[in-house]
Amino acid sequence: MTGQSPHHQTHQHAPGACPHDGLDRRTFLRRTGALGGLLAAGVAGGGLAADLLGGSAPARAAGEVAAGDLDPLALLREMLSYDTQNFGEGGNTRPHAEMLKAKWDAAGVSSKIIPTPQPDNVHLVARIEGDASNDPLLLLGHSDVVPVEREQWSVDPFGGVVKGGMVYGRGALDMKGANAAFISALLRHVSEGAKFDRDIIVLTDADEEAGSYGSAWLAQNHWDEIDAGMVLTEGGWFLAQEDGRTPMMITVTRQDKQYFNIDVTAEATATHSSKPIPDAAVVKLSRALARLGEWSAPVRITPVTRRYFEALARATEDERWARAIRQMLGARNAAVRERAAKVVVSRSDYPWLHSALLRTTHSFVIAEAGYKENVIPSTATARLNCRGLPGGQTPQQFMAQLRRVAGDDVTLEFQRYEGESDEDVEARLAQPKIASSVDSPLYRAIAASARATYPEAVFAPALFEAGTSLGPWVERGVPGYGVYPYVLDGPSLVTMHGNDERIGVQALRQGTEFMYGVFDRFRR
Repeated sequence: MTGQSPHHQTHQHAPGACPHDGLDRRTFLRRTGALGGLLAAGVAGGGLAADLLGGSAPARAAGEVAAGDLDPLALLREMLSYDTQNFGEGGNTRPHAEMLKAKWDAAGVSSKIIPTPQPDNVHLVARIEGDASNDPLLLLGHSDVVPVEREQWSVDPFGGVVKGGMVYGRGALDMKGANAAFISALLRHVSEGAKFDRDIIVLTDADEEAGSYGSAWLAQNHWDEIDAGMVLTEGGWFLAQEDGRTPMMITVTRQDKQYFNIDVTAEATATHSSKPIPDAAVVKLSRALARLGEWSAPVRITPVTRRYFEALARATEDERWARAIRQMLGARNAAVRERAAKVVVSRSDYPWLHSALLRTTHSFVIAEAGYKENVIPSTATARLNCRGLPGGQTPQQFMAQLRRVAGDDVTLEFQRYEGESDEDVEARLAQPKIASSVDSPLYRAIAASARATYPEAVFAPALFEAGTSLGPWVERGVPGYGVYPYVLDGPSLVTMHGNDERIGVQALRQGTEFMYGVFDRFRR
């Protein structure tokens, strides 16, 4: 695929007017779409549902979308009830895929489960057929989630608990919440009899969090199923003003940071634990990690992040923060830029996000040492997960700085995957992270829907501080973008991959309207 798709056609409303207040049929359906949510939530369930619908509810015909599937909250809670934890070698995604397949099939949308060599670890591909003369739009949403520490949660992580206006669960934010918004918005179009100017493919993939059979494996073995001209997945954050609710900035990511790991190792004498020694491997490693924990890589402003922070300065109601951002962007030397960046991060309601967008980062994720309680081990190792800033430091430049900071008591090496040579590692680290175009039908649809759904907020393209499954498409020249379509406050964002993961119910509903607007721009 070239990744170039014709400019989308201007959508024409379905013929016939709705008799309510002179509204056309599309607008009427939008304004009355909440009924599906009431039905799904049980507010209008049972006999009351029949009364609201004007009598006994008829049996649902083939090709008709169930009312509950039009409600993103009901759909998300159902998704959250499936335990798809990925402990490193993939998760059990088949039951979740079968549930979604049943929904697509009932709506008259063709779908298929693609098994992987790992039992019950599957992908699901659904295709809404449109005009085949245009390259398809693919929605990419992973079904696997990271593991939970159940004892640290205040609710059942797979219960889809709703309290205080928030829905809790592993994957609520990353990324079953996004999947629920994508799918329920699409099903709403299907229920209206929509015809699109291209096929829309919905890939619910496995092994995004870890594993051997993710999107790269799928592209290698089933490219014909997922060949597309544009891709939308997770990424861009919808940020709030200081009150945590008012939309401030709507972003779409067009570039991921670079993922790599570094292993820090200390070696020393092994001996009996009854006779402590000052140069024990664990002690050496601890000292080095303490030094690395106090250090941050230098700030780098790239074309992608400059555009983001310029928009952020326009979006915030905090004028002192806006001034600090402008000072950072206008700095003529590194010292001024570093001082201004500290103020930018300190005044942000999303400090760790904005720090990560300014530099290559390193986080301590795994430590290994010892094998018996009466033995001082000879080796201690810690893994640093690093996210490189495209257009900033190279991984090799970052490594050189880390080695100087860590000191001579430890060695640092890039993680080597099985079978990799030194040349393979260098080649992997040299692969560029390409920024997707801001002039594509999908980007324009996202921008237009953002401005219509969140008129008080500023829209901007952005860098994603983490990584996605977009690699196989972007490497083929296909533009790829990302959104998490719900406004989040700072504390909620921190729950991503953490405890009590959650998003706002109203934010999810508004985000689903945003997604409906994105797809609306591909209707014929």
